Amino acid sequence: MTTLEFRAAAVRHNVQLLQGLSSREIDSILAVAKRRRRSAKSVITHQGESADHLYLLWSGRARYFFQTKNGKRLILRWITPGDIFGGAALVKRPSTYIVSTEVVQDSLLLGWDGQTIRDIATRFPRIFENVISLAADYISWYVTAHAALTSQTAEERLAHVVVELVSSIGDQVSGGVELDITNEELANSVNITPHTASRIISAWRKSGVVRKHRGKLIVRFPNRLFVLNTLQLSANKNPFSKVLTNSLNFG
Repeated sequence: MTTLEFRAAAVRHNVQLLQGLSSREIDSILAVAKRRRRSAKSVITHQGESADHLYLLWSGRARYFFQTKNGKRLILRWITPGDIFGGAALVKRPSTYIVSTEVVQDSLLLGWDGQTIRDIATRFPRIFENVISLAADYISWYVTAHAALTSQTAEERLAHVVVELVSSIGDQVSGGVELDITNEELANSVNITPHTASRIISAWRKSGVVRKHRGKLIVRFPNRLFVLNTLQLSANKNPFSKVLTNSLNFG
């Protein structure tokens, strides 16, 4: 990729970090960014290490994850082109990354070291406003995820995550939207066991809502996941309603 391609005209409309800035201002910010290509499965930021860089995902895909004390990896929010990570680098006081970030596809990143991004934000205060707005979005996401964990069934939580992934990282293919994600990764996203995730997905597959293909999940009718879950909950409470659940054809 040439230097000319890192210009305001090439910036995606969803780059919230740069919203409200003029093309000239954006060009000056991109001009001092360091370009980094990273292969799939590379970890870019490490939980607990010094937060010394802010990154913008230019192309590819990444995600946050958190390593628990007992070694379990919790998959958190997914990162798509236009998103940033490592925002703690904007804070002058020394801080550490709360979570780790890994790329799941070959990716191109733009990065700024802490001093550089702080100088940029001082020059263009709109950067601080945009980051605060992003932080609010993350808090909203966390509250929603925590509320789901404490008030929804495993089926409901998994359905919500799958629908969210369909809109954020899904690839349109013949017959539906393809998700490049394993049952174990889905299980870790909603704090259930891989066995439970497999059981739920198997029920969805039998109903025709999803199908498996070459190790990937193809979602045919995202919204029907919630209808199916409602019917299953009803069936658990009323044995006679199982007849309706079993006879409903989603194909």
